[in-house]
Amino acid sequence: MKVIHPQKATILGFLRWRLMLGMHTGWPKWIDAQPGLRPVERVGNGELIVTFINHATMLLQCDGLNILTDPTWSMRSSPFAWFGPRRVRPPGIRFEDLPPIDVVLVSHNHYDHMDIPTLRRLEEAHHPLILVGSKSAGFLKKKGVARTQELVTWEQTTIGQTKIHFVPAQHWSQRTLWDNNKMLWGGFVIEAKYGTIYFAGDTGYGPFVDEIHERFPKIYLALLPLGSYEPRWMMHKNHINPQEAVLVHKRLGARISIGMHFGTFRLGAETIDDPLADLIAEYAKESVKPDEFITLGFGEARKFLPAP
Repeated sequence: MKVIHPQKATILGFLRWRLMLGMHTGWPKWIDAQPGLRPVERVGNGELIVTFINHATMLLQCDGLNILTDPTWSMRSSPFAWFGPRRVRPPGIRFEDLPPIDVVLVSHNHYDHMDIPTLRRLEEAHHPLILVGSKSAGFLKKKGVARTQELVTWEQTTIGQTKIHFVPAQHWSQRTLWDNNKMLWGGFVIEAKYGTIYFAGDTGYGPFVDEIHERFPKIYLALLPLGSYEPRWMMHKNHINPQEAVLVHKRLGARISIGMHFGTFRLGAETIDDPLADLIAEYAKESVKPDEFITLGFGEARKFLPAP
C-alpha cells in the first residue's frame, strides 16, 4: 500500500496563510438561496442521477443505491460551534428531503469532509454504511458513528452489484495537534452498471492520477474539486486548482467531469467566484469543452444518459 504524503505545512506557513486570508475579501456573509427539489427516491439499474448539494457533498443515485459523498450540513467547518470557517449558503438540498441513504463515502478526516454532526444525523435517520480510510473507524465510533467499514488503498468492497474502491489521493489528514496523518485519506471509484464514477475528495496533482487511469481506463464520470487552491505556494501540494482539475480530467480519460468543492466555505484565499471563472478561462483556451467539464447549481440534479 502506497501512501502519498505531500509537503508538510509549517507553523510559519500557516500564520502566513491566515494573514493572507484575512487580507482578502470577495466572499459574501450569506447567500439566501432556496433549496433544490426533493430528489427522487430511487433510480433503476443502468440509470444515474447526480445532485450537487454543497462543497464536496454529492448525491449519487445509481444501481438502486443512494450514495452520499463527504456529507456536510453543519454551519461551520470547525471543531467549534462559535469559531472557524462558516458556510455562506444553505445546503442545496434540505437534510429532511434526502431519499433513503444506503452508503456514505468519507474521503478523509478534515472537518469540511468528515462532519461528525452530519454523520450522526445520517446514522440516526438512515443507518447507512459509511466507508472510510483505515484507522478512522475507531475514532468515529468514539464520536457515536458506529456503522463503518475501513478500506486501505486499492481495497474494494461490494454492495449489492456495485463495487466501490478506495484509491490514492495526494493530501493529508489531521483533526487535532496530535493525530497528523494517523487516519488514511483517499478517493473512491464506483463501478456501477451505468459506468465507472470517480470521486476525488481533496487532492493535489500527482502520478497517482495515471495509476488510477491504468486500473480504471473507462471512467465515465469524475467528480473533481475546484476550490481552496490559493495561495499556490501553500496549497499546490494538497489542492488542485481549476487548471489542474482539467488536467486530471484529461489524464483520467473521463467522459464527463463535474466540479465541486467551491462556493460553500471560505477555505482558501481565492474569491467565491474565482473557481468557476478559472474553469471558464479553460473553456476559452479550448483546454476542455464546456459539455465535458461541467458544474451544477446548488441543489441541481442532472440525469445522465446510459454510458455506451
